[in-house]
Amino acid sequence: MCGIVGYIGHKNAVDVLLNGIKRLEYRGYDSSGIAFIEDGILKCEKAVGKIAELEKKLDGNNFDTHTGIVHTRWATHGAPTMENAHPHLDCHNEIAVVHNGIIENYDYLKLKLEREGHAFKSETDTEVLAHLIEKYFTGNLEMAVMEALKEVEGTYGIAVISVKDPKKIVAARRGSPLVLGIGNQEYFITSDISASLVHTRDVVYLDDNELAILTLDHYETKTMQNIPTYKKVEEVLWNIDMIEKGGYEHFMLKEIHEQPEALRNAMRGRIEGDRGLVKLGGLISCEKELREAKRIVVVACGTSWHAGLVGEYMLEELTRIPVEVEYASEFRYRNPVVEEGTVVIAISQSGETADTLAAMREARHKGAKLLSICNVVGSTIAREADCGIYLHIGPEIGVASTKAFTAQITVLYLFTLYMMHLKYPNNPLPYDMIKIILSMPDKIQAILTKEEEIVELARIYKDSENALYLGRGYNYPVALEGALKLKEISYIHAEGYPAAEMKHGPIALINKDMPVVFIATKDSVYGKVLSNIAEVKSRGGRLIAIATEGDDQIREKVDHVFYIPRTSDCLTPILSVIPLQLMAYHMAVMRGCDVDKPRNLAKSVTVE
Repeated sequence: MCGIVGYIGHKNAVDVLLNGIKRLEYRGYDSSGIAFIEDGILKCEKAVGKIAELEKKLDGNNFDTHTGIVHTRWATHGAPTMENAHPHLDCHNEIAVVHNGIIENYDYLKLKLEREGHAFKSETDTEVLAHLIEKYFTGNLEMAVMEALKEVEGTYGIAVISVKDPKKIVAARRGSPLVLGIGNQEYFITSDISASLVHTRDVVYLDDNELAILTLDHYETKTMQNIPTYKKVEEVLWNIDMIEKGGYEHFMLKEIHEQPEALRNAMRGRIEGDRGLVKLGGLISCEKELREAKRIVVVACGTSWHAGLVGEYMLEELTRIPVEVEYASEFRYRNPVVEEGTVVIAISQSGETADTLAAMREARHKGAKLLSICNVVGSTIAREADCGIYLHIGPEIGVASTKAFTAQITVLYLFTLYMMHLKYPNNPLPYDMIKIILSMPDKIQAILTKEEEIVELARIYKDSENALYLGRGYNYPVALEGALKLKEISYIHAEGYPAAEMKHGPIALINKDMPVVFIATKDSVYGKVLSNIAEVKSRGGRLIAIATEGDDQIREKVDHVFYIPRTSDCLTPILSVIPLQLMAYHMAVMRGCDVDKPRNLAKSVTVE
């Protein structure tokens, strides 16, 4: 959520900043603003709404500037207004600050600064940073930032410029990601790699409690104690084409269709089918602790939490290790029991999810071994874990996660096979277990060729106000995920339940206007699901089934059926979720919703 881009170099800063921040629109925002230095003057412009509104205000001006910062805001403290939009300025309009995160002690700091004579213009927590930096400024911007941040409690990723130290950008982070881009006689500071990727693939990831100082001819990084740090320059393997729509109307649809290749990438180099082995090189340093693991705890949020539930069922069934799946936001605050032999797995597409990161740190404090499953290389969660597995599926831009979910399940399956081998090294994995995961990309592709069937379903149900998703066993998490996708992007109220729980409350909602989606594949609980279908049908519900190819029996019991290929129970979620993703997408489009930027949501939730 929120976006930061800072630039210093030989190009026109306004053009670079606007182009960069537009690549971060997918993150979710409600206002935007830019500040830059021109002819010794700090200029600032803001707008409520889309970045296009900010562009209108700047249009027609021939700016000559080479240093600036820009921001998209997702409202936390204060409504989305011009006054609350970033950048925020000091009393004399000489210092500008953009900020991601939350300043937890801002009330105290604001009151203290007001007593010292500082005048505030906004309701935001961020504005205190501009006034604190003003308070401590004595000629050197980075020293003022260091002193100011000593008083701050909370999380931040900030970029600061000042006309009193004009050829410089100072950035700092604690708990909110910042990446330094190193170009040809130019430097970038961004909250997301994609903002600077068109200019450079060379990056430095800032760590917590670290600053970056960018000038026209060099950069340096330091600790908050003014001690130099020497960071490794890393190359980003993504290219700009990977974050373009590629002919699709929306990123979400593109990413749904990318899933066959995404799964191939997630598996590439990790399977030795002829030997019945799974190789996960990122786990080598934790092999001993994993072999001796007595309990696994998964911490995650949203879609990643649903993937974690599938992983729980896999791991317990095939390795017999007890597994718990926790909402990361709750894990941190309930004083969890973490005994010796506990491995905590943090799952996050972005690797920056604030609640998941906080849960990891709590688990580390209690002595757990930490493993991460992330997509973004170099992300904070990946770097703070003891070991981990990357998805390697390329950027996921659509706010509603699709390919990350199926890739997370794929990686969790590989991890399960890996754990089976660690626990029982003398028992080679059955080749069928390898063969079946390798077949999944082609099976997803077969589902995607039947997209028109889903389009027809979407037309029938697009005006629904409520929907119920039901599944059992491995398909219960799919019911949760299907409901989440629908409510996220179409704004239709939808709930997912274990099918047997329907009669303990939700059955009261069922009537002729209520579509009920059953994930009713031919698995170990198929017979039970048929009984649940009969309960809904007898009460007049409109029934949609996701069923296994060749199941003619179910046609007589439901209003609509969509068939998916047969696979093993534990991998069924990878297939059964695809039609639910497509149905949510097409219903949202038909309702006129902006599926890539749904209201009130952000791609990477970097605040608690």
